[in-house]
Amino acid sequence: MSTHLIKKLDPPREVLRIARTLEKAGFETWCVGGAVRDALLGHEHLDWDLATAARPNEVRSLFPRTVPVGIDFGTLGVLDSHDVMHEVTTFRRDVNTDGRHAVVEFGATLLEDLARRDYTINAIAYSPTSKRLEDPFNGQADLELGIVRAVGDPAERMREDRLRALRAMRFAARFDFRIDPPTWESIVASAPHLTRLSAERVKQEIEKTMEQVRFPSRAFRLWRDSGAFGALVPSLAGITELQLAVIDHLRLPAFAGRPEKQAARKIARVTGLFAAADPNEVAAALKQLRFSNSDIKWIAATLASWHVLSKEMTLLMMRDAPPPDSAIRRWAAIAGRTRFASVLRLADAVWWATRETESSAPSKERVASVYRRAIRIAYNDPIEVADLAIGGTDLQKIGIKGPAVGRTLRNLLQNVINDPAVNTRERLLALAENDKA
Repeated sequence: MSTHLIKKLDPPREVLRIARTLEKAGFETWCVGGAVRDALLGHEHLDWDLATAARPNEVRSLFPRTVPVGIDFGTLGVLDSHDVMHEVTTFRRDVNTDGRHAVVEFGATLLEDLARRDYTINAIAYSPTSKRLEDPFNGQADLELGIVRAVGDPAERMREDRLRALRAMRFAARFDFRIDPPTWESIVASAPHLTRLSAERVKQEIEKTMEQVRFPSRAFRLWRDSGAFGALVPSLAGITELQLAVIDHLRLPAFAGRPEKQAARKIARVTGLFAAADPNEVAAALKQLRFSNSDIKWIAATLASWHVLSKEMTLLMMRDAPPPDSAIRRWAAIAGRTRFASVLRLADAVWWATRETESSAPSKERVASVYRRAIRIAYNDPIEVADLAIGGTDLQKIGIKGPAVGRTLRNLLQNVINDPAVNTRERLLALAENDKA
């Protein structure tokens, strides 16, 4: 192996320590999976997994701290001295599978273990102690060619685990690879059977795509063309090229060590994806995919607001003069103070994608300038009933009671949105008296 390649394949010291401990006890051990693939591509990868001849009880006996993350499938998490967990899995072969769950058998060889993996680029093993590569299915060649190719018979691989079809599309999009024709044909043939997957696994695959792929449209275009959307999320089966492009422009920064930023980007991108669906179907589709109630509420409300505001916002943003503060206050009132930024980011992505088609849309300069002003207005100006200088008790004191209280407060808010100077106790009471009359 070349010195350059050895430098790429440089697992953390703790991984090397685990491998040495297993091998010292007489158990062949290799680094496998995504870390080896990503290292060969020159990408950073933090999760180095190991495959070993040791059985789970033997692994447990060698390390003081383990976690049974997938004990039935031979996987234990070994905690290192820094409390970082590394997955150690016993060499295994599949005995039976129904497309969702596999029954595995231990006592396999490394070759048998690699043969059960999905794609050649994921079926490469590296020994951190002897610095050797095992690549029985020419995964390195496919990495160089930029190809996602199934190990062995593609149709058989898809039958074994239906999730592999979605993984192939994510890998192709993430690395800007192409899927080799026989593998693609098997993915298309597998699409009607994707309904065997649990909703949780489908959701996880959507989220991984949003997190890992710089241009998610590449993956979801393959979902559309393969029939995956038709089987799994019918409301997105007809997603257009413009709607796909919107997702790519929701590029909130994901800073290292800032999980809240990563979560915000993921939700923004999922919102962009479901902007292609009928607004009335969004909540049901997200619920079926097992998104949390809070995420469903946020995404559905954001899209409902955009559906109401899109035409007016686009029209006013394209005029010679920027939209007046009163219009921005009205938009913020409809979207909600905390959700307004999400609506504006979605609008920006839609307009950006529209400009790329050489169609008319608000300029990026106008969008940038209005965004700053809009956020300031949303958080400083009165846009909610709670921001009014009077409340229901004040109205009751002047004889306004029952449902009329809420109706009057909403009417007063419209006056205040048009002119915040009206938001004083004296002026609002006077307006309420006139309204009562």
